[in-house]
Amino acid sequence: MFLDSGKTLSTCGRNTCEECDVSGRLKCHFNGKQLAVFLGMVAPLFIIAGYSIFIFNPLFMILWIAFALSYFGFIEIRVMCSHCPHYAEPGMKTLKCWANYGSPKLWKYRPGPMSLMEKTVFITGLAVIFLPPVLILPMLGQYLILVVYTALLIAWKTGLRLLFCKRCINFACPFNAVDKAARNLFFENNPEIKQAWGR
Repeated sequence: MFLDSGKTLSTCGRNTCEECDVSGRLKCHFNGKQLAVFLGMVAPLFIIAGYSIFIFNPLFMILWIAFALSYFGFIEIRVMCSHCPHYAEPGMKTLKCWANYGSPKLWKYRPGPMSLMEKTVFITGLAVIFLPPVLILPMLGQYLILVVYTALLIAWKTGLRLLFCKRCINFACPFNAVDKAARNLFFENNPEIKQAWGR
């Protein structure tokens, strides 16, 4: 279901994860608990967003769902996920991470930072998915739901940073919050990635 936690990543130059300085600071391996926590954090946002868009216009909701599926299943994978060391794992046709578990690996692995265009596409896609309720709910007079949604959105971003982004090995992601020292430790164990980042 997930990568073997007893084996190093394919990009890693070490033979074992034992006594690794990186493993205590970053999450090189994922598990079902992390996936469940992430889904539990983001599910309420999708429920409220879907509800608000539906009561505004059911047809709009169908278009919103279609965009969300294409974004998380294909677009985000290309512009952001294909930069992640997990994307380099051989023999896997789908992603095995906490954020996009099960999404197809259709693109080539591209270590290194995202381009400005990729960052723009990434952020714009998230805005198209998560911001409509902020515009729609006031129009419908649903101010209480707007307050709840906004609070959940802030809580999600804060929780994402504290629980995931501060230990995530996809340094290309605009949300990544890993400190410089931990990044350098990871680069030393992953020479191909270090070279792609020009370090």
